[in-house]
Amino acid sequence: MDEASGAISATVADDATVADDATVADDVAVAEEPAVEATGVVKSFGTVTALRGVDLSVRSGTLAALLGPNGAGKTTLVRILATLLRPDQGTVRVLGRDVATRPYAVRSVVGLTGQYAGLDEGLNGRDNLMLIGRLAGLGRREAAGRAAELAERFGLTAAVGRQVRTYSGGMRRRLDLAASLMNRPALLILDEPTTGLDPASRLELWSALMELREAGTTMLLTTQYLEEADRFADVVHVLDHGMIIAAGTAAQLKARTGTQVVDVLLAGQDAAAATAALRPRVAPGDLHVDEAARRLTIVARDGLATLLAAAEALRADGIGVEDIALRQPSLDEAFLTLTAAR
Repeated sequence: MDEASGAISATVADDATVADDATVADDVAVAEEPAVEATGVVKSFGTVTALRGVDLSVRSGTLAALLGPNGAGKTTLVRILATLLRPDQGTVRVLGRDVATRPYAVRSVVGLTGQYAGLDEGLNGRDNLMLIGRLAGLGRREAAGRAAELAERFGLTAAVGRQVRTYSGGMRRRLDLAASLMNRPALLILDEPTTGLDPASRLELWSALMELREAGTTMLLTTQYLEEADRFADVVHVLDHGMIIAAGTAAQLKARTGTQVVDVLLAGQDAAAATAALRPRVAPGDLHVDEAARRLTIVARDGLATLLAAAEALRADGIGVEDIALRQPSLDEAFLTLTAAR
């Protein structure tokens, strides 16, 4: 079974700290204490430094998104939070427990859904859930009841008796999420949970996640789909080159770019002519053209002035416009601006 599966919370303790962790029944976290508090976290692999002093705080009861380009260090940070890696420097506390000195206590209150479903394909869905539950310390009857409850919750009751190798991608992701919830974790870590899913399966998974959020589960999400972070996250942290370079709500990050966007939809296939008309009035790199869609996008430091200038330039050259509008940048555009600045 994949070490980054939902079973992470059930991993048997592997060091001498278990004795101290016998008091796992203590309160999950003081209400005002962050669910995750990381300070100065450094992690290297040989000559490669993956994390360069990360500071991260996640408030209990919220959904925090962790965004970053490939190689930024997202998965390394997630693995440290889930006790799969130890930091070289810095401190990390999860729900009041130090990941270095109390890993077993951390595992008892954390669920992890990795980038790929960590399931035994030779077992059926029910047996996968039962295995995770038993490893988490649940009695056989309690594990069976919890497995049935989660199978129903995620629409898997009809399939739970089938081998996992017969499941669709969406069903595997839902079963993997169910497995990560067997121990009723207070913190759910979601490392790109919708990777590879079709749009319908992504919607199904997010519907289930929103139910958990409404019930008070704290979540930390990494995703390549920035619209998910824009729509669902309470706060967004941008990680680049092993450091948190920005944090705030999606709206705050968009505002940090100091720009707006002018969208132009041409009436005909005049993209080349439109580009030539706009070049003298637009800074290099601020004009983006999609010829197939007949759409031009202009990054605007002075939104209204740029819109009026673009409209006048196109009118003067006799280029038909179906629509022209001024808008705030998307989170994707804000993300690219923030990371490109480095």
